[in-house]
Amino acid sequence: MSDIVVIPANSKRIMDDYVKFPNELYKNCHEYVPDLNIDVRNTYNPKKNPGLKFSDAQPFVAYRDGKPIGRVAAIINHHANKTWKTKNVRFSQLDFIDDEEVTKALIEKVIEWGKERGMDTIQGPLGITDYDKEGMLLENYDSMSAMTEYYNYPYYPKHMEALDFKKAVDWVQIRVKIPEEVPEKYARVSRLSKEMFGLHTRTLTKKEILNGYGIEIFKLLNASYAPLFGFTPMSDNQAMEYIKMYLPLLNVDMVPVVENEKGELIAITVTMTSISHALRRTHGRLLPFGWYYLLRSLKWHPEHTAGLLLIAVRPDYQGLGVNALLFDYLIPVYNKMGIKYAETGPQLENNIKEISQWKPLNPQFIKRRRCWTKKIDI
Repeated sequence: MSDIVVIPANSKRIMDDYVKFPNELYKNCHEYVPDLNIDVRNTYNPKKNPGLKFSDAQPFVAYRDGKPIGRVAAIINHHANKTWKTKNVRFSQLDFIDDEEVTKALIEKVIEWGKERGMDTIQGPLGITDYDKEGMLLENYDSMSAMTEYYNYPYYPKHMEALDFKKAVDWVQIRVKIPEEVPEKYARVSRLSKEMFGLHTRTLTKKEILNGYGIEIFKLLNASYAPLFGFTPMSDNQAMEYIKMYLPLLNVDMVPVVENEKGELIAITVTMTSISHALRRTHGRLLPFGWYYLLRSLKWHPEHTAGLLLIAVRPDYQGLGVNALLFDYLIPVYNKMGIKYAETGPQLENNIKEISQWKPLNPQFIKRRRCWTKKIDI
């Protein structure tokens, strides 16, 4: 391992290598969907990433004979550690050639960085916030990835096991075929929920979201996701920064909300058409034509798969069939748009309530992801 050096990406040249390395590693892999280069850079820019207000992060690049052979980011989310009474250093955006010595060097650098800051456990892949990509792919490597998830080669988990990492949690992802009609169970439960609890479904305008409703959405997410693995709530200011960042990508017709008789927000689902094929064509670059591929996919020629990015229900309404109202609304919208399939984001395998909601759609479990963990020798 003496010929491997791992260097902080604190200069433009090394950050360029950090950003571009995955595109070289996966250049012949049709399942890989690249991040936009500008998004990777902004991840570590305090002026662009609100998560850095409560987290420390340091990207690293591994070299051999001057050539990049791996990368990783070390992260300490102070809010998460305080909330869960832990001392975890996270690793993120871990990519490497098929050489266990390279993986070892990268992980040891994250451990060293974490130990210097008093951490006693390493976990990952996790992001700076809970809305970043997380989990290492364990199966179905021949399935195309998505904008919101990691892809990795089959040798990645083998390297983690060789380094004595253990499972912290697994997430699963589900794919469903969109039916031509709303399944009777959803339609019936939707009718009952409206009648018994005075609920209704509607869409929002982007102006409403920017003028305060977006903050209510993040308050709902904070309450709904509070018990989930490693979750920490967003402040109003941080929420607004995320809203301004991602709102331009959304079609509000695909983001229905459920309200009660008082007009209070009860539930939301955020979905969008897949842009995986468009992102592949960008090769991570917006210029000269990357912006056109993305705009074409989002506005004029959407793909036939939708990403179910998140569903959240206010805790006091969970278990009352509220999700059925969202599906009752979305299925006709998907059919009108020509969307044939929908895929969920990663869902905790032990979150039975969330996973069971897909049963009327004959769900297919397509991917499994893992967060690895290991104690640090102090």
